[in-house]
Amino acid sequence: MAEAAKRWGIAPYFIVDDVVATANFYRDKLGFHYDRFWGEPACFAMVRRGGITIMLKQPERAGQMRPNSETDPEEEMWDAYIWVDNADALYEEFKGKGVEIARDICDQEYGCRDFDIRDCNGYTLCFGHDTSS
Repeated sequence: MAEAAKRWGIAPYFIVDDVVATANFYRDKLGFHYDRFWGEPACFAMVRRGGITIMLKQPERAGQMRPNSETDPEEEMWDAYIWVDNADALYEEFKGKGVEIARDICDQEYGCRDFDIRDCNGYTLCFGHDTSS
């Protein structure tokens, strides 16, 4: 008997200084949504869009954020790569909302068309779609 196809998922876990401001940035600028905050005061949230989830955690002590690019500022590094249906449409949506575009959309040698944005904490997210099919 063949094994039924299973859906995999992943949820990057970003440390942020202000979980409410960050969740609102993801909602207002990137089109994500969230259902609630956890903790009193709020210290955790999960933002979702298109089947992906990003977890946001605000530790008790500020200044704990560490985007990957901070390990080597000379080298561009992503904190998350997100495959989407249409990177061009998303690029235009984000530009229209004033999102900081860290790298313009272009075709890549690895078979994707993608672009980078920087969120309100300095995390770099790459959004792209496969061009090889």
